[in-house]
Amino acid sequence: MHDDLISRAEAWLAEDPDAETRDELAKLIEAGDTAELSARFSGTLQFGTAGLRGELGAGPMRMNRSVVIRAAAGLAAYLKKNGRSGGLVVIGYDARHKSADFARDTAAVMTGAGLRAAVLPRPLPTPVLAFAIRHLGAVAGVEVTASHNPPRDNGYKVYLGDGSQIVPPADAEIAAEIDAIASLHDVPRPDTGWQTLDDAVLEAYLARTDAVLAADSPRTARTVYTAMHGVGKDVLLAAFARAGFPEPVLVAEQAEPDPDFPTVAFPNPEEPGAMDLAFAQARATAPDLIIANDPDADRCAAAVKDGEDWRMLRGDEVGALLGAHLVRRGARGTFAESIVSSSLLGRIAGKAGLPYEETLTGFKWIARVDGLRYGYEEALGYCVDPEGVRDKDGITAALLITELASVLKEEGRTLLDLLDDLAVEHGLHATDQLSVRVEDLSLIADAMRRLREQPPTELAGLPVTRAEDLTRGTDALPPTDGLRYTLDGARVIVRPSGTEPKLKCYLEVVVPAPTHADLPPARARATELLEAIKRDLSAAAGI
Repeated sequence: MHDDLISRAEAWLAEDPDAETRDELAKLIEAGDTAELSARFSGTLQFGTAGLRGELGAGPMRMNRSVVIRAAAGLAAYLKKNGRSGGLVVIGYDARHKSADFARDTAAVMTGAGLRAAVLPRPLPTPVLAFAIRHLGAVAGVEVTASHNPPRDNGYKVYLGDGSQIVPPADAEIAAEIDAIASLHDVPRPDTGWQTLDDAVLEAYLARTDAVLAADSPRTARTVYTAMHGVGKDVLLAAFARAGFPEPVLVAEQAEPDPDFPTVAFPNPEEPGAMDLAFAQARATAPDLIIANDPDADRCAAAVKDGEDWRMLRGDEVGALLGAHLVRRGARGTFAESIVSSSLLGRIAGKAGLPYEETLTGFKWIARVDGLRYGYEEALGYCVDPEGVRDKDGITAALLITELASVLKEEGRTLLDLLDDLAVEHGLHATDQLSVRVEDLSLIADAMRRLREQPPTELAGLPVTRAEDLTRGTDALPPTDGLRYTLDGARVIVRPSGTEPKLKCYLEVVVPAPTHADLPPARARATELLEAIKRDLSAAAGI
């Protein structure tokens, strides 16, 4: 085993084009560090529906130039097999470690395979890449990003020519082409031949951002903005300036791209502490709203003054607010969300007489809904301009929530007032998450097995009226690894995360609140129920 491991590592080392990872791997081989080598050579990073994502480092289980070159070659082979020879592939990248290298390698591989490649001019938000695919008539797009993962990670996201992320069976077909590449020496990588785009694509994207706002809407809401050390700042400021909003006050410590994300443990607005600097800036400048993007600016978070201090709105709250705002503006078309998001959007759409669909988790599914007008997911993702960007877009979502805050400001009201109105109209929909991060992935499989073998019959004293194993699929959904429990006045979904070593449980309770006076006791009841469901679910799953 030891000799085989060393020989596999030496074979990888001989092909590695990156001096940094070659040096790293040579030291591990020299030290005979079999534990670390085993971790890196225990398989290959799996190319799934989010593409690739993993920790940077040497070896097939890490993100590095060798892995990216193979992925690009596999994608090129897939495109050619599907009649796309000579087509254009657009490549975007964020400001993480190695992102620019991975983008350049991808362009070289595409060029060597006889496709045309065009790279965005600098690190830009993921939605700009998603826009560019359709704008330029490309056959595919690649975004090098690990979104809001820790600093040591990077990733590789693949879109096809419709401008949305890949879904099965394309992911498995691309993975098979990647596996078929015997040696990196078989992959031609010329030094030139691809195009570096100018700012025309960005200008075209910005011109579309205006279209998400109503022509005569007020633009008075004042914002504090954090880019969370990512690539959102310049594009968001340009979009806000075009729209005529007051210039956002920046959280200076997080405004510029920094791949080490020095001020946050995790560069995700949902993580504890990530918004602390934004809250401090808001206490100093008293804006109407805080806006945050994640590092690749495809997600958007909003925070509001609640009583004496600031609080983050949940993704489900923003999702409902934007839906209600679009209904009020007379939007037509289908409203859609993933199954893990709040059912409130369905009630808003239903009352407005609009079609509504639920999809599996991920914008790769939401973006494919026929006639989509608006889609969202609780993890801070909103698609408010599906004709322009068939993916979540943190820039246009920021414009729309700021427009809504401006409309309400003119009426002497706030986003919280509108949330109260929605609760009275449709019932108080309260959501929460039980999220367990593990070192050992087998713990997730064990918990899922335990729940399948002994599904709970009640949670928080509420009877489970229906237990569904989503691996079998449903009338409306393709199969996925997940469990859904419908309770009397509540809903629970349990699934392994697609991008992180986490088991995620999504909880929702609905408590009637016929009048505004009923809201405080309804909120207390909802909190109590959510806590009890968490406790009972933890026990049932053994986590």
